[in-house]
Amino acid sequence: MTAKSTPRIVEQLSRETCFKGFYRVDRLRLRHEQFAGGMGPELSRELFVRHDAVCVLPYDPVSDTVVLIEQFRVGAFDKSQNPWLLELVAGLIDKDEQPEEVARREAVEEANLTLTDLHPITQYYPSPGGSDERVYLYVGRCDSAGAGGEFGLAEEGEDIRVHVWSVAEALAAVNDGRIDNAAGIIALQWLALNRDALRSRWS
Repeated sequence: MTAKSTPRIVEQLSRETCFKGFYRVDRLRLRHEQFAGGMGPELSRELFVRHDAVCVLPYDPVSDTVVLIEQFRVGAFDKSQNPWLLELVAGLIDKDEQPEEVARREAVEEANLTLTDLHPITQYYPSPGGSDERVYLYVGRCDSAGAGGEFGLAEEGEDIRVHVWSVAEALAAVNDGRIDNAAGIIALQWLALNRDALRSRWS
């Protein structure tokens, strides 16, 4: 049996901006090649256009601890009993910066941490059915001694509390649902699989 090739052709018929603020919403009319062959019907899709994001899990290989941040998230306001989420350090690539630069800058701004090494975990689309955002995910080496407190940029409305947890505590929070955002889950599960090798390299 001959394997069928993956469709590759997309025809964009029109594109208009429906909303533009800090983010943007575009409406696209398009059609694409189908698995069975030939072009499919015309589709109308709204696309949430936003900057790519960088998320980093600060990890201290000496104490075997991770640094997490806690902050209010409007997206969780209607669907969670507690919209203050436990997350990774994160920021948007909204200037002429490389992802690694954003990771290091945000670690200082959000957690008062200096990352001495960065290791890429993966890149992924968190919601490709309606958004073009791509996330660059890292683990960053840090010294967690003395970490903690409240940080964030007042001009951006940030109000961030920093936590230092053992890896075991963080993984338990993934398992019981206290950490319920994609970047945090992916990064901590990656750390569980690669922790020994990372500690060997960084210790």
